[in-house]
Amino acid sequence: MILTCQNLKVAFGDEVLFENVSFQIREQEHVAIVGPNGCGKSTLLKVITSELSPSEGSVTFGKDVTFGYLAQYQDTSVEDKIFQHVLHANETILQMEAELREMEDALKDTSGEEMEALLNRYHEKAHSFDLMGGNSYRSEVVGVLKGLGFSEEDFDKTMSQLSGGQKTRVNLARLLMQKPDLLLLDEPINHLDLASIEWLETFLLNYKGAVLIVAHDRYFLDHIVGTVIDLAFHTAKSYKGNYSAFSQQKRQMLLTRQREFEKQQKEIAHQEEVIDKLRQFNREKFIKRAESRVKQLDKMERIENFQADNTAMKISLKPDRISGNDVLSVDGLKKSFDDQTLFSDLSFEIHRGEHVALLGDNGTGKTTILKILNDKLEADGGKIKIGTGVEIAYYDQEQQELNDDNTLFDELKDAYPNLTDTKVRNVLAAFLFTGEDAFKKISALSGGERGRVSLAKLMLSGANFLILDEPTNHLDMESKDILESALNSYDGTVFYVSHDRYFINQTAQRILELRDEKIYAYLGNYDYYLSKKDEAIYQSKNNVNVQAETEEKSEGKLSWEEQKRLEAEKRKKQNQISKVEERIEELELKIAEIDEQFLDEGIAKNSAKLNELSATQASLKEELEAAYEEWEVLNEA
Repeated sequence: MILTCQNLKVAFGDEVLFENVSFQIREQEHVAIVGPNGCGKSTLLKVITSELSPSEGSVTFGKDVTFGYLAQYQDTSVEDKIFQHVLHANETILQMEAELREMEDALKDTSGEEMEALLNRYHEKAHSFDLMGGNSYRSEVVGVLKGLGFSEEDFDKTMSQLSGGQKTRVNLARLLMQKPDLLLLDEPINHLDLASIEWLETFLLNYKGAVLIVAHDRYFLDHIVGTVIDLAFHTAKSYKGNYSAFSQQKRQMLLTRQREFEKQQKEIAHQEEVIDKLRQFNREKFIKRAESRVKQLDKMERIENFQADNTAMKISLKPDRISGNDVLSVDGLKKSFDDQTLFSDLSFEIHRGEHVALLGDNGTGKTTILKILNDKLEADGGKIKIGTGVEIAYYDQEQQELNDDNTLFDELKDAYPNLTDTKVRNVLAAFLFTGEDAFKKISALSGGERGRVSLAKLMLSGANFLILDEPTNHLDMESKDILESALNSYDGTVFYVSHDRYFINQTAQRILELRDEKIYAYLGNYDYYLSKKDEAIYQSKNNVNVQAETEEKSEGKLSWEEQKRLEAEKRKKQNQISKVEERIEELELKIAEIDEQFLDEGIAKNSAKLNELSATQASLKEELEAAYEEWEVLNEA
């Protein structure tokens, strides 16, 4: 066993962050910690590393287990150069390398038996050095740094020359080169572009040690973890499987718990009614019975009403009016900063109802394009045409659209002066700003809180064209799910930049990739884009017409009517899939309910009832199997 956490509790005064948290991590196991913002994920990692002492409980590492910890916020004050800082992650290898060089020099001045003895020692040490990976160590350092987005020109930069995000990436590289038995990673992908995230996925998939990770990237977690620890409702529960499997299991668990809550509430109401009636008799023996029932009720362990949990945003996006078919046309767009050309001839179109994601490596100009479209920057050339009846709402990842001097209440009131005070307070409450929170200054908000205010303004805008720059930044997983649902039910047009691949997969109908100063288009979601990207890059490198599945197909050669027909067919299939999925969930619930009835002692003794239930369940299972097959056929189509 690598790590055992037993009955951990962290409380600050009377406020309990979490308690009764117990789990184990085995060798080579990859585990994620998930949960809403503020539930204590980073705190739990700090407890494990002894950076913070728990109020109760214990943390035990296996014998001789080594661990490495990447905190979410790094304080790096060293003045090393990047390459040297990462290279010195393993001093043992460097020391052995130095000793081998010394022995090589010594061999030049020895002879006879002394030389033979030195040669034997040299070969033994060289063999050990090779087994430790010493011969490939420097090239590994280069590979890790490049994988995390650094070029060889960056290697000689000092740490003081780097941004906070770059320092975090260097520290991650150093940690990966240390290769501890257990990696503890707190939001390691916050400062990585898509290419670097994909590289890190591959690295962690092949990592020989165990990994305990906190991350909000659901696509990333789907690929690398086999266990999920859900830190919610002030405690923790472990689920086997990746993030998608966990999400499905938790949904089922919440449904079951909700049914248990409702059943208990009925029992409580019944007992309270009986108690009231007994007291009304006003006789000593009935009063005693009433008191006895009151004591029983007091001892009852109450089931929490999870549906009453008021920690989820409520987003409803609806355009006030419909735009024309042609929403946006960009032709020959150019932009440079100093001597750096971001792009020189970009052309693409977006039509009504499309949900389009713009992808590309960091620094390629994605945010710049959005700022140009919203008149926040001037283009150096090209034409931009906004269609008839198009009303734009812009979500800025830097939240510069917010006035820091305003309170939250004033921010919404200034933007929408026709709203009543009650409506403003209700909207703020829907985005988790209740009571006196409404009068906080914008300048005092965290990144996540600022994002929620921007989403509130977006919801109120009534715009029919949403332009979003990293809308899922700072949102917890539940909030991302809610935003995804809101966008998928929004019948306006959406154009956005995001690094969240799960979000892209759920919401994008078309993808534009900004690569090599050009736009490449893919008619589909993120998984489809991935399946075609390697093929397109191969064609490009081999001078094949790369437009075959990209610009040619979706930006001119494929007619607007044909695009709409294909999209309509896709939406029809998606609606059919959704209905089948609803039926599957309904059948699974009915089967689970019969399983619960089998546990009832009265039914267990009634053979006729058992036979009836068994027959019903068998029929439901046959129907479920048919639904699964229908779902597979529809997805294949």
